[in-house]
Amino acid sequence: MSAVIHLQALGLTEYEARAYTALLALGRAVPARVARQAGIPRPKIYETLERLEGRGLAARVGQNPLEYAPLSAREYLARARRSFDDRLDALDRDLSRLTPEPAPEAVYHLYGEAAVRAMLEDLTLNARRSLVLAGDTELAERLERLTPRGVHVRRAGLTGLPPIAVAGQRAFLLARDGEAAVVAHFHDDPALGEAHGVHTHNPVIVHLIEGYVEMAASRPTK
Repeated sequence: MSAVIHLQALGLTEYEARAYTALLALGRAVPARVARQAGIPRPKIYETLERLEGRGLAARVGQNPLEYAPLSAREYLARARRSFDDRLDALDRDLSRLTPEPAPEAVYHLYGEAAVRAMLEDLTLNARRSLVLAGDTELAERLERLTPRGVHVRRAGLTGLPPIAVAGQRAFLLARDGEAAVVAHFHDDPALGEAHGVHTHNPVIVHLIEGYVEMAASRPTK
């Protein structure tokens, strides 16, 4: 059952997840009936229901006989979401202290189409003010669809301009917010090698790319 798998991913044990989904199906029930519904050994059902009670997913609704009922899954999901967000925020703070900002002049090499496309998408999704794109129309259109609302996009092709790729390669340029850029090369024939590129925060390179794309976009169309 997919719900059991998803609940386990949120931290419940398999027995807890199975017992909770059984309670949701039954509404309220004595532990023995929950055990049968969930396929849990009867000696384990009492401690399992007590743990669900501790998680805020079940409540005792009777003593003679002892019965349990499920509590709101939405409330549990909301708590799990808040807890996860808090963990992400804490991780972000810790990593920020451990990881220095990249040197502006640094140039990082990218190897393989997956790595190149992942970097292009990451820069696009994090754009705040502007994005310039030049190269393959299909890729440019995909990135433009990923662009956050309110970001100004400038697109162009690269035909009719001084070449920036060797024969058999297709270049793609992206610059974001005047702060970061990617120069990528894709092979027409995979047998010639894998896609590669560079990612940089060097302002000189970023502005060169912006200027190149601006020149491409403003050239007269035939």
